[in-house]
Amino acid sequence: MAGKIRHQLFLPGDVSKRLEVLAKKPGVTKSAILAEAVTAWLDRKGRSALDDRFGQRLDRIAGLLDRLVRDSHIELETLALFIRYELTINPPLAAGDQAGRAAGAKRFEAFLSQVARKIAAGQRTLEQGRDQ
Repeated sequence: MAGKIRHQLFLPGDVSKRLEVLAKKPGVTKSAILAEAVTAWLDRKGRSALDDRFGQRLDRIAGLLDRLVRDSHIELETLALFIRYELTINPPLAAGDQAGRAAGAKRFEAFLSQVARKIAAGQRTLEQGRDQ
């Protein structure tokens, strides 16, 4: 009996009868049944409080993550299609075409600079297109 506290409680008649039937089984006591029932009820209430407190926030975060995944798939597919298109319409440079390679390197550096400026300024090209 160490560590146990006695409680006096009142149960409705039908619940009391059901408890009596369950307690007649060998190795089962009313105290054990009630302790297990109260523990389950308290655990369920505790989880419910956490769900109430954080459930909506977690659902909102999950929705945002789903949208991010969808958007990244769209961006990757767009990039892949653009690269395929560019590779099919532009012929490769001749091995000795140093001027063409220098112009390509210059355009690539300009492209990287523009990307860096946009990111540093917090601007997104696609969002600007929607606003116009």
